[in-house]
Amino acid sequence: MEKLTTVEGGAYPFGMKNVDTDIVIPAHWLKTISRNGLGKGAFEVLRKEPGNVFDDPAYAGSPILIAGDNFGCGSSREHAAWALGDLGIKVVIAPSFSDIFSGNAFKNGILTVVLPQEAVDRLLEVAKTDPIHVDLEAQTVTTQYQDRFSFEIDPFRKHCLLGGLDEIGLTLDDADVIDGYEAKVAQDRPWIVPAAVA
Repeated sequence: MEKLTTVEGGAYPFGMKNVDTDIVIPAHWLKTISRNGLGKGAFEVLRKEPGNVFDDPAYAGSPILIAGDNFGCGSSREHAAWALGDLGIKVVIAPSFSDIFSGNAFKNGILTVVLPQEAVDRLLEVAKTDPIHVDLEAQTVTTQYQDRFSFEIDPFRKHCLLGGLDEIGLTLDDADVIDGYEAKVAQDRPWIVPAAVA
């Protein structure tokens, strides 16, 4: 997982409420176990509508998505987070998220930022013309117009995102402790340690 410290750039001023994971990535895309290429299917139904924000050249490649209340509701498909990541989105800002979606986003290196509706409305306006800056260390979202919105985040999730640590990375961080434990077991209870294969 890549480290996430600050993200600055354009933002998709989406704002739709109650967007379920089937809207984020339709079910027929779930046949794959690859994360690559899912960005093409992200918001597929909405992208069929003329003038949709996801195909507007002004927002192409934006690393931030500004969404509405209850984003990521519906089924628990992790493909939704994969699709957003493949689309290049690193941060989703909304008034609230489905717990399962928020967990899947975190496990895939995507920061979910909960802000009050008034702050989200302001960012939706700014995103139409100007970049937005998200600082995970400072836990702030700012604009060049002196807007400054603070957000809360679970300390463990913050630690993992800042360090680029997924479950494997967390385990490897404790490799010395694990090795020490295994050596102690081998010394204290050699009968449970498998014999070395010649």
